[in-house]
Amino acid sequence: MRHGDKINNLGRTASHRRAMLANMTISLIEHKRITTTLAKAKALRRYAEPLITKSKDNSTHSRRVVFSYLQNKEALTELFGPVAAKIADRPGGYLRIIKLGFRRGDGAETAMIEFVDFNETYNPNAGKTKTAKKTRRGGKKAVEAVAAPAVVDAPAEVIEEVEEVAAAPVAAVEEPVIAQVEEAAAPVVEDAVEVAEEAAPVAEAAAEEVVAEATEEAPAADETPAAEEEEKKD
Repeated sequence: MRHGDKINNLGRTASHRRAMLANMTISLIEHKRITTTLAKAKALRRYAEPLITKSKDNSTHSRRVVFSYLQNKEALTELFGPVAAKIADRPGGYLRIIKLGFRRGDGAETAMIEFVDFNETYNPNAGKTKTAKKTRRGGKKAVEAVAAPAVVDAPAEVIEEVEEVAAAPVAAVEEPVIAQVEEAAAPVVEDAVEVAEEAAPVAEAAAEEVVAEATEEAPAADETPAAEEEEKKD
């Protein structure tokens, strides 16, 4: 009787069974899917999934534990590298068994065992990013309170200040700009005034010289016609 015997011995001794399952796990890690009998696939899943879970913790202890089962460095590197990155968000159930029918010859039921996350055809969520569902206590009211704009809960003083700024005329808003322009133009105006003050004496002197010359030439012009009239009379 086999009461309470949950282990399928697969017609092999314990050492032979362990070696066979380790070799099948190495092939599964390297090729991501293998084809075998249904009984071996079920035994392999129970053997391999705890080792895959160990790969999520990339520590020296976890690597040594997995290596004690597999005894293969290449499979260990692949398991703790690409495979661990691919199954990082999956909480168990890393392997899938697909029945393939009966084998010709001995009639054994065959199956394909593969990694769920490495099959893009069977995995409808491949390439999609998962978004965690956000829930809050209080149901719809709490969500509406969070989504409400902050202006509604603002104090009355803040609202009055905002209204005053909105109602202010454009000239009041532009006063700071005008003051900045005046400050920038003040040095230029002062320089122009100084230049004008320095040029004023020179202009006055030139004007006086012109007037003096004009006054000197004016009597000579008056005397010339008088002398001609006296000559004509003589």
